[in-house]
Amino acid sequence: MGDYSKALEFYEKSLKIRETALPPNHPDLATSYNNIGKVYNDMGDYTKALEFYEKAHKIRETALPPNHPDLATSYNDIAGVYDDMGDYSKALEFYEKAHKILEKALPPNHPSLATSYNNIAGVYDDMGDYSKALEFYEKAHKIRETALPPNHPDLAQSYNNIGGVYYKMGDYSKALEFYEKAHKIFQEALPSNHPSLATSYNNIGQVYHSMGDYSKALEFFKESHEIFQEALPSNHPDLAQSYNNIGGVYCKMGDYSKALEFYEKAHKIKEKSLAPNHPDLAILYNNIGQVYNNMGDYSKALEFFKKSHEIFQEALPSNHANLAFPYNWFGRVYCGMKDYSRALENFEKALAIRQKALPETHPNLAITYSDIGDVHRLMGDYEKALSLHRKALNIQENVQCTPLECATTYVNLGETYREMKDYSTALTYFEKGLKIREKKLPKNHPDLAVVYYNLAKLYFSTRQYNMGMKNVQQAVEIAQEKLSSNHPHLADYRETFEKIRKKL
Repeated sequence: MGDYSKALEFYEKSLKIRETALPPNHPDLATSYNNIGKVYNDMGDYTKALEFYEKAHKIRETALPPNHPDLATSYNDIAGVYDDMGDYSKALEFYEKAHKILEKALPPNHPSLATSYNNIAGVYDDMGDYSKALEFYEKAHKIRETALPPNHPDLAQSYNNIGGVYYKMGDYSKALEFYEKAHKIFQEALPSNHPSLATSYNNIGQVYHSMGDYSKALEFFKESHEIFQEALPSNHPDLAQSYNNIGGVYCKMGDYSKALEFYEKAHKIKEKSLAPNHPDLAILYNNIGQVYNNMGDYSKALEFFKKSHEIFQEALPSNHANLAFPYNWFGRVYCGMKDYSRALENFEKALAIRQKALPETHPNLAITYSDIGDVHRLMGDYEKALSLHRKALNIQENVQCTPLECATTYVNLGETYREMKDYSTALTYFEKGLKIREKKLPKNHPDLAVVYYNLAKLYFSTRQYNMGMKNVQQAVEIAQEKLSSNHPHLADYRETFEKIRKKL
């Protein structure tokens, strides 16, 4: 139900009775410590979780033979905490200890061995070592295919995990293929209001979201949300995640008031149900900051990105991939504020983390290259800008990632060539970016206004004033509808409108 304080209260009552009634190395005491550890883990209080899991482990080590499956469970629990803390080498060490026991104790096609492979795969997945992750997920899947009936939910979970790796690799068609296989099993095997079915709708929604098909994403997220609302208590973390996902789609669609409304619903739940330094809270602050940045409210955006950054710094190791997000957004805010040296400093911090934590063809690396390239353009270093944008495109055009990310790089390249006065090349890139954005975004999306504005500046420079006026009018109309009256973009669009009007 997600009511962690209630759960703790009852587990602690149970522990008190067992401590009085049982000898100090009794297995039931270990179970008690284990249950309390799990609650702390779910709350994101990893040091407390470790403390209780280790107490449980100590008893089991004393009371059980070295190859007992419960000892493997204990290693697994400790590994899970290290994984959540981003200490992947420690997580692998404990998962492998668990796996060693299970290999000796169980037949080779036992479902628990599949779970063990699954756990190891999950660590490689978090490390961004996707080929290793796939290798272990496929080992788990092979056992499940042999040991389980074709519509077993664990088989669906296997498809989900493989789909998740393809999703992170930016191979969205493969991700959809596996998510849909999982979904088919869940639909056959589970009641229509089962939370696993909601998670399945959610996964498919995430793929459509990343592909820039926002109406499809919203459709699946809403299906998921309806099930969660019916099946879970109103303060459950999964419900918060559901609000968060819907908020994310509205943000990408440029409907910022709707995005904030859903993010705030998520925040209300997460604030009550999670520890104040839980990474999920940091992700949410990051999302809210992103909306304020897009609205041009840079001080508000910075406030939320700083909250996010503080939590990540406290909860995650210095090379954890998620730590790059606040730096990336600091960079964008400072860029919007025209403080380019600070923007560059933060983007480069994000890049350093992503280069260590992610494979070199990861879509997030491409985004960072393009962001850094755009700062160099704004600072007038066009050769550096072109080199970085091409580096980004090299990933984006060869690894299947969201077309909208490609569109941003095309638009950035167009702006670079426009400022270099290579207008025909600039126009080619603007048109490539515009084609994708017009196909993927609603007609009044602020990202479309950016391209219309860029085209207007290009037509002004080439003295095609009628074309310039047509484009700048479109930019102004969108900005007046979607942005606040004091948004810096609106001021820029109006200034260009006046410059072109005087030429007509």
